[in-house]
Amino acid sequence: MTHIRFRIAACVVGLVAVAPARLPAQLRLPEGVTGRLSGRLHVQFNTTSVDSAGGVALPASETLIRRARLTFDVTLNDLISARIEPDYGTGSSFSLRDAYVRFTFDPAVRATVGQFKRPFDLFELTSSSQILVVERAGGIRGVDACGPLGAVCSLSALTEDLDYADRDLGLMVDGTLPGDRIRYAVAVTNGAGLNTRETTSNKQFTARLSVAPVRDVVVSVNGARKDYVHPVSGADRFATGWGADVEIGNFASGPHVQAGIVGGGNWTIGTTATEVGTFLAGQVIATYKAVLGHRYLRGIEPVARVSFGDPDTDVADDGGWLVTPGVIVHFGGRNAWHNNLDLWMPQAGSNEMSFKSQMFLFF
Repeated sequence: MTHIRFRIAACVVGLVAVAPARLPAQLRLPEGVTGRLSGRLHVQFNTTSVDSAGGVALPASETLIRRARLTFDVTLNDLISARIEPDYGTGSSFSLRDAYVRFTFDPAVRATVGQFKRPFDLFELTSSSQILVVERAGGIRGVDACGPLGAVCSLSALTEDLDYADRDLGLMVDGTLPGDRIRYAVAVTNGAGLNTRETTSNKQFTARLSVAPVRDVVVSVNGARKDYVHPVSGADRFATGWGADVEIGNFASGPHVQAGIVGGGNWTIGTTATEVGTFLAGQVIATYKAVLGHRYLRGIEPVARVSFGDPDTDVADDGGWLVTPGVIVHFGGRNAWHNNLDLWMPQAGSNEMSFKSQMFLFF
């Protein structure tokens, strides 16, 4: 069944890609309702320097469908719109990503109900169709080096696995204030994560404030109050996460920098019957996009990432550094070919690496 669903999705993507001019005639919507269909297909080849994990041999290389998504955007009127985005990537037969209804009362006040990205962490909020590295978390197959999180200790690995960032179910109010220099977002969500039903009686609270003092510079701060079950006592409790980031430049051309720092409670580590560990992570991604005038080759963009993560600041030598040199070859729009070498250098243990090459198709 998994293979059948994936083949159906792949056929739809292919038909849309080769016959976009006919698509509007094929979509029949109620009178007054408008819709837009878009999609992305990310095909990845990766390697790992890890020979085995848990006594099981790992293949030195693999090819996979990292993402295969169709995005349906529907507008009922000036007030109500909605989005549904299924994903058929390798590893799951079907998964909903975005699935929400949005009420736009004013540019300064929007209410979103459903499944959406929590307003936390610049790197997670950057769309997967525009991310500057192949993998936000820089995962290397077979590496389990960040405490109970089971990943390299990068910034995005910590915010994702500790459930401060990425998608969740709930309500978000956001908007851009007059002058377009200040943006805010406040969300109340289950706190259980993507496609997961509520697991406690509490809710997660997340907030983000962004200021654009000058053109192509955005400075943001965010905080979260995360509900969780304490790993020692089993009681329902809250952990606090915080972060700050800056983005300089844009995706069109020239230099582009994304930098951030996050920290807070690592609720997967119980230090006492009531307390949990404290994590800290920082990351910088810097690129320079040179625009080319070739018919097919539109740009070349060298990329460099440096990320540090410490899952428990009270424990020595349990973190590490992730360094990622790479290059992006642009074909126009968000269509590109990314090549990264992820180098994982733990404070204790052996260094590991992974080469990743991924094609990004977007329409």
